[in-house]
Amino acid sequence: MSQKKSIFQLLTEKPWEKDQIESDNQHQGQTVSLTKQKLGLRTIMAASTVLFSLFIVAYSDRMLVSDWRSMPEPWLLWLNTGILVISSIVFHMTTKYAEKGIYYKTKNCLYFIGFLAYSFLIGQLIVWYQLMNTGYYATSNVANAFFYLFTAIHGLHIIGGIYFWGKTTSKFIKRSMKKEEINNLIDICAVYWHFLLAVWLVLFGLMLSS
Repeated sequence: MSQKKSIFQLLTEKPWEKDQIESDNQHQGQTVSLTKQKLGLRTIMAASTVLFSLFIVAYSDRMLVSDWRSMPEPWLLWLNTGILVISSIVFHMTTKYAEKGIYYKTKNCLYFIGFLAYSFLIGQLIVWYQLMNTGYYATSNVANAFFYLFTAIHGLHIIGGIYFWGKTTSKFIKRSMKKEEINNLIDICAVYWHFLLAVWLVLFGLMLSS
C-alpha cells in the first residue's frame, strides 16, 4: 500500500511548483514589486501619450483657423531642449555605470541629472516670464494658451520624474536595496526620462511648425 502511495505521489508530483516556490521565497516578493513598478510606468506613459495626443490633434485643428497668431520662438527654448537631451543621454550612461557597479560615477550622474532637471524647469519659467513681459498672455491668443498648456503639463510630468528620481537616488546612496533592485529602479527612471524627451521634441516641433 505504501509502495502504491509513493508511486502515486511520484506520478502526481509537480517539481516545477517547488522550484517556483523556492524562487519566490528567495526574492521575498520583490519580483512582484518590480513588475508592479514597470506596469505602473507603462500605465503612466500610456495615459500621458493619450493625453498629449488629444492636445496635439486639437492644436493642429485650431491652428488652421484664421484668428491664429503664432508665438515667437525664444532662444531659451532651444537651450532647454538641449538640457533635456543631455539629461536623457546622462541617464542612459547612468544605467550602464549602475550595471557595472561603478558607484561614484553612478552617484555623480544621478546628481547631475537632478541639476539638469531643475535647470530645465527654471528655464521654462524664465521663458514664461519673458513672454508675459512682452504681452504674450494665455488670454491674448489661442496659440498662447496652447503654449502655456503644453509647457505646464510637460513640466508637471518633469516634476513627477524628479520625485521618483529623488527616491531612487536616496535608495542608491543609502544602499537600502539590493543591487539588482536599484538598477531596475534606475532603468525605470531612465525610460521615463527618455519618454519625456520624446514628448517634448514632438511638442516643440509642433509649436515651431505653427
